[in-house]
Amino acid sequence: MSLLRRANAGLPQAIGFTRRPFKSLKFAGESLDASASPALLHGIHVFHCPDVLGIVAKLSECIASRGGNILGADIFVPENNQVFYSRSEFVFDPAKWPRVQMEEDFLKLSKMFDAMRSVVRVPALDPKYKISVLASKQDHCLVDLLHGWQDGRLPVDITCIISNHERGSDTHVIRFLERHGIPYHCLHTTKGNKREAEILDLVQDTDFLVLARYMQLLSGDFLSNYGKDVINIHHGLLPSFKGGNPSKQAFDAGVKLIGATSHFVTEELDSGPIIEQMIAMSNNRTVGVSAYFLCAYVKMNFSMFSYGMENIALLVYLLTENMHDKPKRYHLLHISEHSFSPLTQVERVSHRENLHSFILKSENLEKQCLAKAIKSYCELRVLPYGENKTVVF
Repeated sequence: MSLLRRANAGLPQAIGFTRRPFKSLKFAGESLDASASPALLHGIHVFHCPDVLGIVAKLSECIASRGGNILGADIFVPENNQVFYSRSEFVFDPAKWPRVQMEEDFLKLSKMFDAMRSVVRVPALDPKYKISVLASKQDHCLVDLLHGWQDGRLPVDITCIISNHERGSDTHVIRFLERHGIPYHCLHTTKGNKREAEILDLVQDTDFLVLARYMQLLSGDFLSNYGKDVINIHHGLLPSFKGGNPSKQAFDAGVKLIGATSHFVTEELDSGPIIEQMIAMSNNRTVGVSAYFLCAYVKMNFSMFSYGMENIALLVYLLTENMHDKPKRYHLLHISEHSFSPLTQVERVSHRENLHSFILKSENLEKQCLAKAIKSYCELRVLPYGENKTVVF
């Protein structure tokens, strides 16, 4: 048996970890963290490679051999799929393990295990991710991102804001941008000209893009030419309520499940891998609701599992008319909150909501969902899994 198929004998606790049927593994390390000594820095490493024995041992050996200490590690090996995912957090002394040497050490591991992805970040040393934000008329997600950046809650540098709508010089957004020296570019679009070449020129030096309620479709050519990730946020009202004013459509239909989905942008409309989802629901058990609404983001030719849905609930409902009628013909009898995944934030929405409060709660979910997705992405918590899923540690 080759060296790559064996766990290091000096690390018996790692033997066989990659073959165990678990979703996530946490390592217990010594009581050591970056706050214990000002000389220690915090590092993050993510690894995605074919699954063989000994990966955990080699990762641990790499860090320990340079005097580093693992604070925590998440590992995921999909059932019936021979691939390995891990995310490790560790502390180290930069005098003993220089940043350049760290890059070389992890590169050797990447070659050893034929890794599809191996990324290491040291937030205190590495530059923040550069992003550009695209937005249309609605300000709620854009303003929340700007305030999150200002408060240090989002570890990014915003290079510019791009919009297809003018904002007056006396508006809150423009005053904020001028105060912080962030350029604002207004590129009016038409059906025949989305100004994509100009957008590409403005975002070439960014690490990824954020669509903060940007109501224009990005073409496959744009995505291919940009070549980096684009994160989008949208309401959770699809597919039942498409087109303009979806919140009013849902409110008028008596919907009691609203939500938001953050996902990567692909050429197919609203079909990219999901990063984060948030849902609000009602405690009124007798108001008409779409049975499809929970599957808001999923087209009918995909199952929830194969699509990578993170939010699953048990719905017990009474069919009041035949099953092919419009979704609003269903009456919700019960929702089990415990059947939602741990990533889901559950918020109550009552039948006492008016349209204004309904929209505010929907927008609030969008803001939180987008901010959490960006933060998770910057902390290397999001890895691609298959064609249309993500692993989110």
